[in-house]
Amino acid sequence: MIKAGIVGGTGYTGAELLRLLAVHPEVEVTVITSRKEAGKPVSELYPGLRGKMDIAYSQPDDDVLATCDLVFFATPNGIAMNSVPKLLEKGVKVVDLAADFRLSNAEDWKQWYGIDHACPEMLAEAVYGLPEMNREQIQSAQLVANPGCYPTAAQLGLLPLMEKGLVEGNIIIDAKSGVSGAGREAKVASLLCEVSESFKAYGVPGHRHLPEIRQGLGRMAVNTAGAFGGELVFVPHLVPMIRGIHATSYVSVKDHSIDLQALYENRFRDEPFVDVLPAGSHPETRSVKSCNQCRLSVHRPQGGDTVVILSVIDNLVKGAAGQAIQNMNIMCGLNETAGLEAPALMP
Repeated sequence: MIKAGIVGGTGYTGAELLRLLAVHPEVEVTVITSRKEAGKPVSELYPGLRGKMDIAYSQPDDDVLATCDLVFFATPNGIAMNSVPKLLEKGVKVVDLAADFRLSNAEDWKQWYGIDHACPEMLAEAVYGLPEMNREQIQSAQLVANPGCYPTAAQLGLLPLMEKGLVEGNIIIDAKSGVSGAGREAKVASLLCEVSESFKAYGVPGHRHLPEIRQGLGRMAVNTAGAFGGELVFVPHLVPMIRGIHATSYVSVKDHSIDLQALYENRFRDEPFVDVLPAGSHPETRSVKSCNQCRLSVHRPQGGDTVVILSVIDNLVKGAAGQAIQNMNIMCGLNETAGLEAPALMP
């Protein structure tokens, strides 16, 4: 039985980790921390866990966390990097759900997150936790940087084309997210009355997930003759729903001999959490609600040079907690799908 700890268990991502781990057959959550809620049972904050997760929040303590086999950090950006070196020294595996270890360059981190990195020497050690791209590296990793929600949806959609060096010119990613992606903290912009009956773009001049996506695309293309050198445009939008991300990516692929449907089906044939829909399909966010699935489809409108990839995920599951557990399963030698096999919640 794997002993797991969770740092920051009061937000939506932490709660989703608890929900999924409560039914994991080979994991016991032994520590869950919260400075504000220390001493309070998790079921008092999240009544749906009553009888399923009988544990109380405790104050963060690196020595206590060191008794775990693996620790998840579901904390704001800039927190995990202060504790991770000590935990790794004690042999604890770490999955960070924040952005502390996603970017390999410390200067890029400082530019996009506004603070110096506390342990820049560890950035090269961290493995980017997109299993469909880095499964072998994750198997032997001590530290995994769980991808962001937008980057997960976008990169999975672009992976087959980038690996084959088929993309020419620029890439445009138009993505929409539900409001849970903004976190549980009370903010006027994410209140129901502010979001309902409205739809807006944000972060157009530059969103923090932009360098993460750009870095991922470069890694996909590194072994091909057609490495991506074009412009990347990423525009996120906020839509009035709780869960879900829909990423629509536009790329130029001038080789009309490519069977795009076959390319995608073959690439993801053995991936347990990527579902390539039949030709002509349009995936819906409701089809992945509360499950660790990415559903996608590929189109070539009017048979032209522009290829459109549609990709949907649940931002809290495949975009966060579910993918973190998928990474944990791989790191600990467990069945990759353990605790993640439940289908989408419908309606």
